[in-house]
Amino acid sequence: MPTLDHENQLRAAGFRVVAGIDEAGRGPLAGPVCVAAVVLPKGFEHPVLNDSKQLTEARRERIYEELTTDASIRWHCVSIKPAEIDRINILQATWAGMRAAALALDPKPDAVLIDGRPVKSYPMYQIALVKGDSLSFSIAAASIIAKVTRDRLMHALSKEHPEYGFEVHKGYPTPRHLAALRKHGPCPQHRRSFGPVAQCEFQWDEA
Repeated sequence: MPTLDHENQLRAAGFRVVAGIDEAGRGPLAGPVCVAAVVLPKGFEHPVLNDSKQLTEARRERIYEELTTDASIRWHCVSIKPAEIDRINILQATWAGMRAAALALDPKPDAVLIDGRPVKSYPMYQIALVKGDSLSFSIAAASIIAKVTRDRLMHALSKEHPEYGFEVHKGYPTPRHLAALRKHGPCPQHRRSFGPVAQCEFQWDEA
């Protein structure tokens, strides 16, 4: 289970504002990648907050409401659209989101805990934690906010493009999604730099 140990170590080292950062949506073929940054208060505790992938959708929604309505918690979430992902690639888009989410916090963090690998050209002190969403409460909170934000966006997009089933698979390359891509071709929300989408687009261009 996550703790505040990493946050407390940074505070003990002199960093006053410590944020956790995580993303949702690097792997899908459609929709944005969402990145959240969260600053939790000292002494924060939560009985079930964990890596968003370990929780049910209903529990994620409940925790999201708790986190985002708590006045003692500062947070920000950004969404990088498919066109930008195609322009600069998914890694660079994720890194851009990780920078922007932290810089949007007020006050800005002195240090951040990032889920995964280090981010190049980061504007503040960073510590990267592999599987950080299962180690740090701040990262786990960011994972929940990013995931729920993105899922809600995909539900909204499913109303604009009902033929793809975005509300079910959230843009991931499931058999249903791939079959819809082959049948209908890509829509404006698809990432054309991703192989399965590019292949379907080529087939439609040739048809």
